[in-house]
Amino acid sequence: MLENLNLKNILFLDIETVPQFGKYEELPESFADLWDKKCSTFRKEMEEELPATVYRRAGIYAEFGKIICISCGAFTAENKFRIKSFYGHDEKQILVDFSVMLQKSFYSPDKLLCAHNGKEFDFPFICRRLLINQLPLPAILDIAGKKPWEVAHLDTMELWKFGDYKSYSSLILLAAIFGIPTPKDDIDGSKVWQVYWEEKNLERIVTYCQKDVLTVAQIFRKFRCEELIKSEDIMYAE
Repeated sequence: MLENLNLKNILFLDIETVPQFGKYEELPESFADLWDKKCSTFRKEMEEELPATVYRRAGIYAEFGKIICISCGAFTAENKFRIKSFYGHDEKQILVDFSVMLQKSFYSPDKLLCAHNGKEFDFPFICRRLLINQLPLPAILDIAGKKPWEVAHLDTMELWKFGDYKSYSSLILLAAIFGIPTPKDDIDGSKVWQVYWEEKNLERIVTYCQKDVLTVAQIFRKFRCEELIKSEDIMYAE
């Protein structure tokens, strides 16, 4: 099935998210109470007692986090792989620019989105943050009422499961077994909040996000038993 897909119709993407505030103490009182309730379960799992100590994990929840970078990659007519990132401190502007791109280039029925764990994280997170920012859902993300086979979303983690629901295979693990350079050679997801809020180094996060997008595309190529994208065929858009 994957071999029949036109790679030029697939948009590979990855997002980076952080807590909406730099530290727990900055949360408005009403949201602090809501966070206390939200984190009560995994605080016990981590054997941590204070909500403030686990606030760094708030970025993985759309209600308490925000998007700071969306990196996208697509194959061009010349078989180059073009990567473009939408990033900044203004989440609404990131989402507006990303939505405009989707509506302009990924609106037809043959277009697809692909991410690693995208169906559980990236796609729903983007949709929730769009609505929180009172922005309309682009057609390719609006899945309400659609049958499973009508949803134009691919997920490399789901594809690797082959129907097995017992385990989670990380992006870094799949990269390792297929001989793909690790995208985690600088930072990983657990450090993004620190790099953003404490180091204030957004550019470093963008580079990390772009590596993830490239890795997703490389894994997808391997799923089709194809050669990896060559470094000279990778392009970065402004």
